[in-house]
Amino acid sequence: MAQNEVETLADEVLSASESGQMLAAPLSSRPGFDLNTAYAVEATLKRIHESRGHRAVGRKVGYANKAMWRILKLETLVWAHMYDDTVHNSDKNHAALTLAHPHSLKIEPEIVFGLKEPIASEDLDAAAALAHTDWIAFGFEIIDCPFPGWQFQPSDFVASFGLHAALVIGEKMHVKPDSILQLADELPRFTVRMSNHSEFVEEGSGKNSLRSPALCLAELGGAILRRFRDAPLSAGEIISSGTLTAGHLAKSGDRWTAEVKGLPLPPLTVELKTT
Repeated sequence: MAQNEVETLADEVLSASESGQMLAAPLSSRPGFDLNTAYAVEATLKRIHESRGHRAVGRKVGYANKAMWRILKLETLVWAHMYDDTVHNSDKNHAALTLAHPHSLKIEPEIVFGLKEPIASEDLDAAAALAHTDWIAFGFEIIDCPFPGWQFQPSDFVASFGLHAALVIGEKMHVKPDSILQLADELPRFTVRMSNHSEFVEEGSGKNSLRSPALCLAELGGAILRRFRDAPLSAGEIISSGTLTAGHLAKSGDRWTAEVKGLPLPPLTVELKTT
């Protein structure tokens, strides 16, 4: 697609995000819209957001499930940027989050990484990926879909902020060099128990994020290098590494809590409000 068409699509996505209005259909239904175009739209949205005084602080992952790759003809996972106005640190592992003009919200439990150095190598294993991290935390990713019925393709995901509405980050645990091997062993095996107003909803596991959140981080680093060689994951970036359960519909008044077993991370609670 021509640049003027890319900018028109970015304006449509931005308008839908700011108004809470649904787009009539996924962007992928339009002739010529593919993953390359989607990343061009994503880059345009990033430029617009930064021109308004906001800063990209990291990336969020989509399709951290290889079974979906085969179905959707993906070669790797996909991603989009997160910003300083959408990423929030919790206060003593509790956050009250207000979201304006949502379309249709879901909540996903995820492992979050903070990078201390760029990832400029492909084909890292879990331990090598963790060696690039400064900290690890548990987080809640709040996603919002501007497409009717939650029907979209990977290209739609990329071009609509990765469906990212907010990320709430729990207590951060520093990754010490002598703990990396143990952490690499624990990340595929830990479990997380999700509840809403103390009512059990689902239990998930680290293996649901590309067999391990650390492997998901490694895959993301390599995927970005293959597509954007001169713009690798950089020091200071925050990475939300893929959901550990199904995404669950969320609404104003919900009080979600996740309890982690198998990692030294405390429970995290988020209360949602919409306007």
